[in-house]
Amino acid sequence: MALQRLPSLPTEELASLEDAELLARVKALPVPRHVAVIMDGNGRWAVQRGLNRVAGHREGVKAARAVVRAAHEVGIRFLTLYAFSSENWSRPSFEVSTLMSLLERSIDQELPELQAKNVRLKIIGRAQGVPRSVREGIARAEAATAGNTGLTLCMAFNYGGRDELVDACRALACQVQAGEIRPEEIDEARVEQALYTQGVPDPDLLIRTSGEMRVSNFLLWQIAYTELVVTPTLWPDFGPRDLHLAIAEYQRRERRFGGVS
Repeated sequence: MALQRLPSLPTEELASLEDAELLARVKALPVPRHVAVIMDGNGRWAVQRGLNRVAGHREGVKAARAVVRAAHEVGIRFLTLYAFSSENWSRPSFEVSTLMSLLERSIDQELPELQAKNVRLKIIGRAQGVPRSVREGIARAEAATAGNTGLTLCMAFNYGGRDELVDACRALACQVQAGEIRPEEIDEARVEQALYTQGVPDPDLLIRTSGEMRVSNFLLWQIAYTELVVTPTLWPDFGPRDLHLAIAEYQRRERRFGGVS
């Protein structure tokens, strides 16, 4: 019960805390079970520095690595990163191919550490259209970490929230057509079982970097009552301290899920 007696600090006071003090405060209170992140701003980060957009994506990979480590340290159980949306295919072909290569290499490079830290990797999104070598690398990493019981790292890759809902509707329609369920038996629980995120709890906290005020077709079903934190920080500059500040802001809030205090 001592956790509940910690005074709530204004955002400005939280930001003034030293890194160690901020981390200690975050760990002294219940942390969100599931944090989702829209990793935005790689391209703008690069352009601001006179670099090409690919350089921003490379720095974004480093930021993702640091945030995964920080999430593991603070005790988050599920971390979902929006790595590549189904709309990102419309970007220049060179940028898309570079993103595919970055993902493929990152999975291979990070696998030993994921294993060492007992992290389970789960990819959510459509496999259609993804290069075969990338699909095979993803499958190997998922299989290798399937038995891990620590942090579950969900990578939303070739993901779209509307695509997910369409695919869930199709799966349920097939079950009805096969006589496995009746239409009136379709409820929230059955829809959740048909989503890419089956077995993963809804996010408690959604962080968006770069200051954009939209959810960009991300986890549309799952974020119905998720707390949102938007930071102007571009993703390559987002680090453990930024994660801790977002969690501290979440800890200041009262979640009512449509009810009252």
